[in-house]
Amino acid sequence: MSDFFIPKLAVVGVGLIGGSFALALKEAGLVGEVVGIGRGRANLETALKKGVVDAFTHSLAEGVAGADVVFLATPVQTLAKVAAEVIPHMKPGSVLTDGGSVKAEVICAIEPLLREDIQFVPGHPVAGTEQSGAAAAFASLYRGRRCILTPTSRTDGQALELIKSLWQAAGSEVVVMTPEKHDRVLAGISHLPHMVAYALVDAVANCGGENENILNYSAGGFRDFTRIASSDPTMWRDIALSNRVALLEVLETFEHSLAEVKRDICQGNGEALYDFFLRSKQRRDAIV
Repeated sequence: MSDFFIPKLAVVGVGLIGGSFALALKEAGLVGEVVGIGRGRANLETALKKGVVDAFTHSLAEGVAGADVVFLATPVQTLAKVAAEVIPHMKPGSVLTDGGSVKAEVICAIEPLLREDIQFVPGHPVAGTEQSGAAAAFASLYRGRRCILTPTSRTDGQALELIKSLWQAAGSEVVVMTPEKHDRVLAGISHLPHMVAYALVDAVANCGGENENILNYSAGGFRDFTRIASSDPTMWRDIALSNRVALLEVLETFEHSLAEVKRDICQGNGEALYDFFLRSKQRRDAIV
């Protein structure tokens, strides 16, 4: 296996994340055969028709046999179970990687399962849309986005450089950090916003009473803010449970900020509200 070409890539979970990774590498000319592995035949057939994969199977053992790189793109709480099934069938010298948005728990579960002759490079592409499935995959998903890799003391440097090169070829800026830092960062910039979006839709839906759904009156602002509440509930249930410690910490911080706004509104403190809104606006403008 050369440093920059993957003769065979196996993608377990051919959805937005796994499918887009395959398409990006195909477009870059860095992969030979792509085998998709999953349970839903209709989704796999869609992936085949779109050219996301060159072949597909329902069998994990069959799909990963002979693969140089195996990419796990299934819900976070299934990653360890899937890894346990694929590792015995991976060829010596191959590399296992993943796209899960929680790292510490996943690494702790997978590393004890590893064989000496394969490498594990944990990763997380910080990109996505509210869509799911192979039909939603597109080659440019990762362009201009970050991909975080979280190697451990067991991760081989050559394997790390290979996976880093693949994500860079897909258009990502690759950042390397510890699993613990990753989980703290993502709890704030990704996991919390999704929890807030889901909660906001639920709260507003309950504001109209039994006889009226005020969501019918929502316009661009509400729809833009809550777009991510259309994301896959299974995926976000798993993320919330897998990163619960860091997520609970940022939820508590958010509750304090929301309580501050509530208090200032209750007290009619316009100056404090203005200062709060201005501070948040300036911080938001600085990242755009």
